[in-house]
Amino acid sequence: MRSDLKVAVIGGGSWATAIVKMLCENMDEVGWYMRSHYIIEHIKLNKHNPNYLSSAYFDPAKLHFSENINEIITYADYIIFAVPSVYVQAELDKITVPMENKVVFSAIKGIVPESGLIVGEHFHEKLKIPFENIGVITGPCHAEEVAMERLSYLTIASQDAAKAEILASKLAGRYIKTKISDDIIGTEYAAMLKNIFAVAAGIAHGLGYGDNFQAVLMSNSIREMKRFIKKVHKMKRNINNSAYLGDLLVTGYSTFSRNRMFGNMIGKGYTVKSAMMEMSMVAEGYYATKSAYRINLENGAHTPIIDTVYRILYENKDAKNEFLQLTDILN
Repeated sequence: MRSDLKVAVIGGGSWATAIVKMLCENMDEVGWYMRSHYIIEHIKLNKHNPNYLSSAYFDPAKLHFSENINEIITYADYIIFAVPSVYVQAELDKITVPMENKVVFSAIKGIVPESGLIVGEHFHEKLKIPFENIGVITGPCHAEEVAMERLSYLTIASQDAAKAEILASKLAGRYIKTKISDDIIGTEYAAMLKNIFAVAAGIAHGLGYGDNFQAVLMSNSIREMKRFIKKVHKMKRNINNSAYLGDLLVTGYSTFSRNRMFGNMIGKGYTVKSAMMEMSMVAEGYYATKSAYRINLENGAHTPIIDTVYRILYENKDAKNEFLQLTDILN
């Protein structure tokens, strides 16, 4: 393994901040691109991100900052994208330097709206990056618990096991355990779908459903995830592994889950717009619902939970009535 390997993170939010924290545990220098000059200067002076995970402290001497995405891409060998999926294309539009020899990992849990593709496929289509140079970072792992240094697990997926092992070694540490997978497409779809099911869990909670129903909802969710992923990418996988079931459970149940929080507001009667304004954060599950619904129109998997969430969010159907119908379908 190269000792001079350079890794950089694209993004300034909570997940990007958590990944930089993990990398700093193992590396002498980490590249970090974010658009805000103010935040960069704040971190240099105060050693923490003022907007996200402010309890996570950094040694500024270890951080190679830039407001220029092209400078950071030129600097790095491995690039980790950790921006909301809705902003991916806007960042890619800024890139003018070659990407052919870069290894790109996505820590994004969603679909790129402009293409309707998961992020790895979008990188391949739009940037012409070969699939062997593309990877995915999935949980179960909340950024907030990384900041608190609570034991967390990551799955690093890539067609090239050696590249996955390299990044896994850079992320593993005292409170981070890592494993690798070759199911790059399946794990990325799972990371997208679990946000939709977390929105459903939040809606159920907001409507007053209890733990008993939540258990049934999660049981049905993992089976629905399995059916959906099998349609889009058939290969041998154990859907009960942490990258699938574990990530679903933590996103569906955790108080840190912004998708559950968003769904909870919808269940309590908030409009989509008012819920998003109050959260002041991106709920990936909202955008993922539309994309997953459209993808499944072509594939035909049995997806009653995704369909229910879609009708509530995009057809303005009454959440209470929709969940009453859903309860007769689940088992």
